[in-house]
Amino acid sequence: MWISKTIFNHFKSRLNFTPNYAPLSLLSPRRFASTIAQNPSTFNSIHDANQVIDFPGGTVKFIPEMRFISESSPQRIPCYRVLDDDGQPLANNFVQVSEEVAVRMYSNMVTLQIMDTIFYEAQRQGRISFYATTIGEEAINIASAAALTRDDVIFPQYREPGPLLWRGFTLQEIAHQCFSNKYDNGKGRQMPIHYGSNKHNYFTVASTVATQVPHAVGAAYSLKMDKKDACSITYFGDGGSSEGDFHAALNFAAVMEAPVIFLCRNNGWAISTPTSDQFRSDGVVVKGQAYGVRSIRVDGNDALAIYNAVQAAREMAISEERPVLIEALTYRVGHHSTSDDSTKYRPANEIEWWRLARDPVARFRKWIERNGWWNDMAESELRNSLRQQLLHSIQVAENIEKPPIEDIFNDVYDVPPSNLREQEQWVKDTIKKHPLDYPENISA
Repeated sequence: MWISKTIFNHFKSRLNFTPNYAPLSLLSPRRFASTIAQNPSTFNSIHDANQVIDFPGGTVKFIPEMRFISESSPQRIPCYRVLDDDGQPLANNFVQVSEEVAVRMYSNMVTLQIMDTIFYEAQRQGRISFYATTIGEEAINIASAAALTRDDVIFPQYREPGPLLWRGFTLQEIAHQCFSNKYDNGKGRQMPIHYGSNKHNYFTVASTVATQVPHAVGAAYSLKMDKKDACSITYFGDGGSSEGDFHAALNFAAVMEAPVIFLCRNNGWAISTPTSDQFRSDGVVVKGQAYGVRSIRVDGNDALAIYNAVQAAREMAISEERPVLIEALTYRVGHHSTSDDSTKYRPANEIEWWRLARDPVARFRKWIERNGWWNDMAESELRNSLRQQLLHSIQVAENIEKPPIEDIFNDVYDVPPSNLREQEQWVKDTIKKHPLDYPENISA
């Protein structure tokens, strides 16, 4: 395996990637490759031929005992962590982040918190139709984005507005999308929180679970063919790992040696379905080895652990041309969406414990405060400023007219067929006939 001395010294002893919890310096470079059919001339004797078979993928040894592979190992895969629950580093063998980056990471995590609170309230007031929060998963959102470059392509699920914020997508643009006005990049065709931005290399969110995962592999393979110094990353939940798209994507990525990072947010729940009803494996991380994908389990509520793991995975994906699977253990503190009441299927005290004891934002704040980079005054100023910005953004977005009705029907055909034109006219006539049933700022 080729790996530059700089990369080797940078990452050795930091992270333990599976399989067998091997440190980075001891990871096997071996990749299974197709071989020609067994050639008897390669064996010195009939005895040798009876001991092994030269099968596609490599030589396989014969044994006289019947041995089944266990369905699980005696111990669960360990979880990589940098900061304990009190924000204290467990060791010093991690990539340090500068004060500027750390403060920016924390500010973006707080932005997510306040944004979620205000937009959730706006939905409850009937001002937008839908919303989904990232409460409890702020570290995964922001720290992963901080470890990437702007050239890396992002394929989100629907709980990752953080990378967009990190790359410069404004709060006003967030509000435009949620209110589906004429400045929405999606022209009002998507539900709220289904963001997308070509400018920020962020593919549009789709509600369909895990469909973005194989797309990310295809994009990664394209980057590899074009010899780009970049990778793709796709986010999905534990529920997404139960979809066929996830399994097809891992196999596709391994075989094509695509530089892609699979980041699974294992938050314990796929809406109301617990992980215990989804799989019997040791989480999601073990699924990578079966497909020949290097994998690691990380504390998803530890911003520094996520940052280090994603940065290391990115180096591997690009320099070694290989996929990497990251399982981030976290907890969805908020409801699945505004259409959900999670207290119907999980105890309220469990939610409250995770909110208070394992809050990733509070943990990271303790660390930057110990470094002398943050204080109560900065905290108060940040939260007050963000709240005012968000309220102003909502006021502006709410009063901007909706996209023209034509936008529902264009961008598919170069010349729209007659049946679509008839439908367009029917919609316009209906709005004129029943104006009270439609928003005042929609034009027919």
